[in-house]
Amino acid sequence: MNKNELLALIEKKRSELIQVAMSSGLNSTDAIKYSQELDALLNEYNRTFLKKA
Repeated sequence: MNKNELLALIEKKRSELIQVAMSSGLNSTDAIKYSQELDALLNEYNRTFLKKA
């Protein structure tokens, strides 16, 4: 997966999280699931594209 594809997935997941959190609350099961998925995508981005020198 290239950088732009991963960034697009991150933005999509962030948008989904915001929508779920607004409708169900931040502590809802769905919001937590989306938050964890977003965390995984952000961690992948950091590992892949922001490696420490």
